[in-house]
Amino acid sequence: MGNITGKTKVTGIIGYPLTYTLSPLMHNRAFKVCGLNYKYLAFVVEKGHLKSAIDGIRALNIKGVNITMPHKEAVISLLDGISKEAEIIGAVNTINNEDGRLIGYNTDAEGFTSSLKEEDFNPAGKQAIIIGTGGGAKAVAVALVQAGVKSIAVVGGSIEKSQAIKDRIIDITRNILVKPLTFESNLADIFQIGDLIVNATPVGMAESGGLLPVPLELIKKRHFIYDLVYIPQETVLIKEARRKGARAVNGTGMLVHQAALAFEIWTGISAPVEEMRQALIRGLVSGERPENVKKEED
Repeated sequence: MGNITGKTKVTGIIGYPLTYTLSPLMHNRAFKVCGLNYKYLAFVVEKGHLKSAIDGIRALNIKGVNITMPHKEAVISLLDGISKEAEIIGAVNTINNEDGRLIGYNTDAEGFTSSLKEEDFNPAGKQAIIIGTGGGAKAVAVALVQAGVKSIAVVGGSIEKSQAIKDRIIDITRNILVKPLTFESNLADIFQIGDLIVNATPVGMAESGGLLPVPLELIKKRHFIYDLVYIPQETVLIKEARRKGARAVNGTGMLVHQAALAFEIWTGISAPVEEMRQALIRGLVSGERPENVKKEED
């Protein structure tokens, strides 16, 4: 790690599993570029140990952490406060230790919006389909509402979970048509009129092999496919969508921008976004992983 002193500020990521996290590469590169005495570590924390981990942030005076699956929603009750954005989304992905008070933030929504701008895709007036109902799906839904989409269809494992996201959207605005669905619903009509398709499920990650989050026949050339999965960089969904002539991108853009916003919350200075992006890309290409993250089978 190098040059760790008693003044080094510790940050990191809490989640389970963390086999594939590349966040340490991005943040440690950003700290180095900016000349900051900070270090970023990966903390593997299973569900039953979340409270102990959060207490540890206070006890060890850790400056801040990112929160990832499966803790984004459960962590809220363990914090001293949350930002308005996190409250609206109902999930936290960043914690800042503010003089012993742990405040939760959510940078996923703004990160998603920033990545869409990079792709020159304006969701205003468009019809969106979100596949999944977890913390990432909630952040995407809020981002799309704020960007002025015309309608959102939410496809989840149960109608109750999809309805919960609809209720959250309605709490923000009643000007957007929201349709809760399940994977067993007849999705053909929704996909026929959809413009933006967002996969906010883990389906497509290395562990899920060649699985698709939705039937391939539903994907059309007119769709813009956004897969939040970024390992592998080209999921089966992205590969097949491109084969059909559709635009398709992975979650690296959102990952970089949400990380940059977290960096700014912790440090109070502008993040070196392009340096963070290059560190992420190098990690993806080389297969580099943080040394302190053990494989699940170890």
